[in-house]
Amino acid sequence: MKKGNSYRFIFAGGGTGGHLYPALAIAQYIRTIKPEADILFVGAKNKLESRVVPAYGFDFKSIWVSGFSRKFKLNNLLFPVKLIVSVIQSLIINIVFKPHVAIGSGAYVSGPVIWAASILGAKIILLEQNSYPGLTNRLLEKKASEIHLTFEESKKFFKDESKLKLTGNPIRMNLTLSDKSEMKKYFGLDPSKKVLLVLGGSGGARSINEVVAGNVNKLTDNRIQLIWQTGQYYFEQYKYLTNNSVKVFSFIDDMSDAFSACDVVLARSGATTISEISYLRLPAVFVPSPNVAANHQYLNAKALKEAGAAELIEDKNLKDEFLPVINEIIFNEARQEKFKKNVSEFAKPLAAKIIAERAINFAGII
Repeated sequence: MKKGNSYRFIFAGGGTGGHLYPALAIAQYIRTIKPEADILFVGAKNKLESRVVPAYGFDFKSIWVSGFSRKFKLNNLLFPVKLIVSVIQSLIINIVFKPHVAIGSGAYVSGPVIWAASILGAKIILLEQNSYPGLTNRLLEKKASEIHLTFEESKKFFKDESKLKLTGNPIRMNLTLSDKSEMKKYFGLDPSKKVLLVLGGSGGARSINEVVAGNVNKLTDNRIQLIWQTGQYYFEQYKYLTNNSVKVFSFIDDMSDAFSACDVVLARSGATTISEISYLRLPAVFVPSPNVAANHQYLNAKALKEAGAAELIEDKNLKDEFLPVINEIIFNEARQEKFKKNVSEFAKPLAAKIIAERAINFAGII
């Protein structure tokens, strides 16, 4: 039987919203079903998770781990030391917290934490958001009781099919749409004009930022307003463009507000972005990142385009295609409605609930 009076869950993953927000969605559902549960997130000290997790009301601890760059960087020389320290930190955190279930949402930070939890007897659940699984999850496969996938294509990269569940990408409980006109006013925008929401991820996308900056005047001259998340690395470069029609942010904390205010979304095609857009039935133009493993963002976006659920612009064509594509879609109500109808087929709104219930079940039999 389960030891003690509390269900204890440790979450590990982060670095980007794509690895963090699915984990937060599951934690929210666990807290709804089991309010008495103890939930702890572990991540990197200066990454997105260190700020966002406490804002969601969950406890957070950091470890020293960092990724290994494929390009030569001096920081790579510290990688072995950081890894050893992070493993020790993870063991200590797990010994003190005594989790019943450990949930890894990918990225390098989850490796030491999930490994340490498995050594101490916790049940392991892994989340794989991308069509091409990350190295950390592939290395942790043997430790896992279940691996929850977003894409069917991911199955071929794992060895034990009995552990694989095609559940979908968990969506945050607080992600909802409000009145569009009111939310445009909330951002200080004109409700009578169209709004393009530009997203490049928490870090930002240089090519997207550059093309938007180069076309700001043409967009606003055509009565198109912008809610523009530049990402933390680019905000200082573009914040001067803020005016009555252009609202520039480093990071948007409440995406429900931004999604509610927009008419069309321009974004990278990471799994979490696609899941949220599908769930909310938003018209979108995807610009896949060319800098991801196995070109999985392109494959994600291509599947939606072929289903008539979104538009796709390849990064290499962004400069030439951005303005004509945005101008055509943002004023084409019929095409937007087609996108909304078709994109809902990609939504799996119960993913967070299903995984939360599985985690609670595992905890209950320990």
